[in-house]
Amino acid sequence: MRLVSFLRADGTPSYGTTDGTMVRDAGAEMGERFADLRAVLTAGKVADLAGVGAAIPLAEVTLLPPIPNPDKILCIGLNYMAHILETGRAKPERPSIFTRYPDSLVGHGTPLVRPAASQKFDYEGELAVVIGKAGRHIAEADVWDHILGYSCFNDGSIRDFQNHTTQFWPGKSFERSGAFGPWIVTADEVGDITAQTMTTRVAGNVEQHTPISDMAITIPELIAYASTVTTLNPGDVIATGTPGGVGNHRKPQLFLAPGMGVEVEITNIGTLSNGVIDETT
Repeated sequence: MRLVSFLRADGTPSYGTTDGTMVRDAGAEMGERFADLRAVLTAGKVADLAGVGAAIPLAEVTLLPPIPNPDKILCIGLNYMAHILETGRAKPERPSIFTRYPDSLVGHGTPLVRPAASQKFDYEGELAVVIGKAGRHIAEADVWDHILGYSCFNDGSIRDFQNHTTQFWPGKSFERSGAFGPWIVTADEVGDITAQTMTTRVAGNVEQHTPISDMAITIPELIAYASTVTTLNPGDVIATGTPGGVGNHRKPQLFLAPGMGVEVEITNIGTLSNGVIDETT
C-alpha cells in the first residue's frame, strides 16, 4: 500500500491510501477511532486501510508529510562514501545522528522556504525509513520486522547555521526547510530496498544519483544503534543520509533559490517534488 496524510479541499486533515491518481479518504470512516495515520500504526491496524474511504482525485488534496506528527525524526549524517569524501572526513565508525522537528518539514507539492537569515539553502536527497512496530534494543537480524515502509526525504540544510558549531541542529531545524513524502510505500511493495536507486534533481538537472546499497552504515545497523538509545515507536522516521553532490560542495556552489524546483526520486517508491520560496517576515 501507499499511505498518505493530506488536507481535504476544506482544509481539514485526514489520511488514507493512494494509487498515485486517487486518494481514498480512510480518515472519514476511521477518524472516530484513529485521529491520524500515526494512531493507525500504533494500533497495528494498517491493513484495515486497504480499500477504505471514498475516492478523491489526488489533485484535489494537499499532501502533508505522510506522518505529520512523528514522535521522533532521526537524521543520519555522513552515510554515503561519496558525501563523506566530499566533506573531507573519515568514514564514521558509528552513526552520526541529529534530530529534526515536524514543523521543519512540508509535504509533496508544498514549497520549501528559504529563510530570511541565510541564502545558503542546500538540498539533500535521502531515503526515509518509517517504523511500524515499536522496539528497544532491536537486533540487526530483527530490524526488517520493525519497518513499516519507505519514503523520500529532502533534508534541506541552512549551511552557515549548520556550521556555526559542531552541532548540526540549527541548520537542520528551520521551519519548512525540508520535505517528506509523497507517501509511504509499505516494505512488501518496495521489495529489496538496497536494490533501489535514488536521484536528486535541482532545476531539472541531476545533482545526486546513487544506489541505496552504497550506505556506509546499513539500515539494520542504524536501527539497532538508535534503538539501543531510545524506543523506536510506530511512525518514527529515520532519514538515512545523503549521497555526494550536495550544493555546498560543488564548484561552483549551488544553493536553492525561489523559482527552483527539487525532486527526490527513489525507484519503487516515487518522487518527492517541491518548489522554493522566500520566507516572508
